Amino acid sequence: MRARLSFAVLLLGLAACAPIPTSIPQPTPSKIPEKPGKVQLRAQTFAQLAGWQNDHQGQALVAFQKSCASILKRPKSASLAANDKTPGGTVAQWQGPCQAASSVSTNSPDAARQFFETWFRPYAVMDEGDHEGLFTGYYEPQLNGAWSRGGKFQTPLYARPNDLVSVSLGQFDDELGGSTIWGQVQDGKLKPYATRADIENGGGQNLKPLMWVDDPVDAFFLHVQGSGRVKMQDGTIARVGFAGKNGRPYKSIGRVLIDSGEIPANRLTMGAIRKWVHARPKAGPALLKKNPSFVFFRLLQGDGPLGAQGVALTAERSVAIDRRYLPLGAPLWVTTHDPLDAQKPFQRLMIAQDTGGAIKGVVRGDIFFGPGASAAKRAGNMKRPGQYSILLPLSVVPLTQ
Repeated sequence: MRARLSFAVLLLGLAACAPIPTSIPQPTPSKIPEKPGKVQLRAQTFAQLAGWQNDHQGQALVAFQKSCASILKRPKSASLAANDKTPGGTVAQWQGPCQAASSVSTNSPDAARQFFETWFRPYAVMDEGDHEGLFTGYYEPQLNGAWSRGGKFQTPLYARPNDLVSVSLGQFDDELGGSTIWGQVQDGKLKPYATRADIENGGGQNLKPLMWVDDPVDAFFLHVQGSGRVKMQDGTIARVGFAGKNGRPYKSIGRVLIDSGEIPANRLTMGAIRKWVHARPKAGPALLKKNPSFVFFRLLQGDGPLGAQGVALTAERSVAIDRRYLPLGAPLWVTTHDPLDAQKPFQRLMIAQDTGGAIKGVVRGDIFFGPGASAAKRAGNMKRPGQYSILLPLSVVPLTQ
C-alpha cells in the first residue's frame, strides 16, 4: 500500500492524494465514513452504465492485463476478497477472464468492450443503500536529488529500517481484512515507530538514507504521495516508492495553518504552504514536524509507480480503493465529473490497483492521473462526488446482493 493522501486531505486533513489546487473546495463530511461500512451490490446490465459505449475500454484493458499477471501468480484457491462478507471470488474464478484478456487487442475499443461484456457482469456498489461517495486524485511528483549528501542536497529519503514491522490484521480476524499496522517490537510488544520529529531530530535508529533531495517541502509532499521520480545530478531519473511507514497518525499541516490564522482556508494551496515554510527558517521546519507520520522508501525498477497490488499504475485507468471492501485487480466503472470542469462527466473503466492511508469507505476512489504538471493540476482539483460499479466474473456470485 501507499501512505499518501490527496491534497484536499493534505491541506485540510479531510480526504485522500494529490497536488496544486488553485482553491480548496469545502469538504463533504457526510461522505467521510465514521464507522465501518457494509458493502451491498445490485446487479446491473452494461446498458445501464451511463457512457459505457463511449469509453475506450482498450486503455483499461492494458491496466487489467497487468493486474491479471499478479492475480495468476497466486494459488487457485486464494480469495481476492478481504473477507467472507465482501465481493471478490477466488483466483480460479478469475483465471478464465485473465487468460482470455492476454489475447485481446488493447488498440480496439470494440474488441476490449466485447471482452468485458463477455466475461463480466456489473454490480452497482453501495454502502448500506447509499451509492454515492467521494473521488479524489493523486499523481507522481518529481524531485531533484543526489546519491550523497552535499551542497543543497541536505534532506534524506530513508530506506525502510530493518526493525520496522508490518502486521496484516486480516490474518488474525477476517473482519479486519485489508487493514495493516506498522511499528517496532520493544520488550515483546508492538509499538509505533519514532515520530517524524524524533527522526528528523536524529532520534531514529537503524535509519539509512536512500538518497538526498534539495527541498524538505518536496520531500514532505513525497511522503504524502508515497511515490515519485527523482532527477539525479547526472540527469538520470530514479523512481522511488513506498516501503513502509512509522505507524503514527497523519496530521494535516494545512489544518494547522488554517486554525492558527496563518493562511485562510480559501487561500490554502500547495504553493502557499511551500512559500510559508521557505520564508520561515525555524517555524517552517517546525510546522512539518507537527505531522508525526513518516514514510520510508525503496528504489523501483522498470515502469512505475507501483500500486498496492504490486503492478505499475496506468494514468487515469488506475484507482485506489479501500481494500477492506473491494478486491484489488477488479474493474470498476467510475461515474463522476472532470476535476477541471464540474459540468463535464468523467465516466470510464478503471482498475482497482492501489490503496491509500485516507482512502476509507465502501464508495471511495482516488484516481491516479500520472506524472507531470498537467497531472498535478488535475489531481489537485479532483474532489468530486460519484459512484462506481464493480465488474465481477460471471462465475462469481456475490454474497452481498
